Amino acid sequence: MAQPRNVMKNLRVKDYLKVDGDLTSKFGVSSERMGLVEFFDRRPALSADIDAAYTTEVARAASLSFETLGTNATTALVTYGTTHAGIVLTTAGGDNDQIIVAPHLDAGQTAWTGWLWGTENQVVWEAALTVGPDITNGVLLWAGLKLTNTPTIATDANQVFFRFSTDDSNTTWRCISSIAGTDINADSGVTVAINTTYKLRVEIDSARKAHFFINDKEVEQTAALTNDVNFIPYVGLMALNAAAEYCQLHYEKISRIIYE
Repeated sequence: MAQPRNVMKNLRVKDYLKVDGDLTSKFGVSSERMGLVEFFDRRPALSADIDAAYTTEVARAASLSFETLGTNATTALVTYGTTHAGIVLTTAGGDNDQIIVAPHLDAGQTAWTGWLWGTENQVVWEAALTVGPDITNGVLLWAGLKLTNTPTIATDANQVFFRFSTDDSNTTWRCISSIAGTDINADSGVTVAINTTYKLRVEIDSARKAHFFINDKEVEQTAALTNDVNFIPYVGLMALNAAAEYCQLHYEKISRIIYE
């Protein structure tokens, strides 16, 4: 007789987070944590398009959890990938054009903002994105946990996110952290290369210290973050030249302890 399959044998330690001595799933449901996963089976759309009559095709096809925004962004500039699974984010073709993906900020619309992702909640956020085929003309990429959608470092007094800007002569991912208005721009040591996929992750531990990971390798750790600050996950692309730039976003994940 066949023996019952031991499911635990197939679980990887790196898929789990040790919280108060208990090894629990970072993104799934457990006795300690609750999590959300978004694979973008519906494309994010402009909020104005989603608010249109629900009988329109755009509104019916739009993501119920995420929206698109940014300078000259349109719903049509978010498409499905043809070579990679996920969505393609493309700027409109002008200098400083943006395409940003964010959870809906409307009250009661989605748990991505309805649940609070506080610095005291041992939040874990992760995304996978593929850099476009041409970054030499000038691009700015940012992804992580912030208070606003802007890539400007000095705007948010508290934040933890990844950033890359050719205008700043970056060649590697930068780990940006701001604690009560004090900004740190740390070098991850991981080169940003064209047509390359990166798994970016931020883990906030029980001491409120943020740990930055790229492709499952820790590249930076912060001091204790400001207590009781609620973050919002943002992923954005800005063209720093008069040409259309694009990147591909494959998924986002987020989780926290059930009770702080």
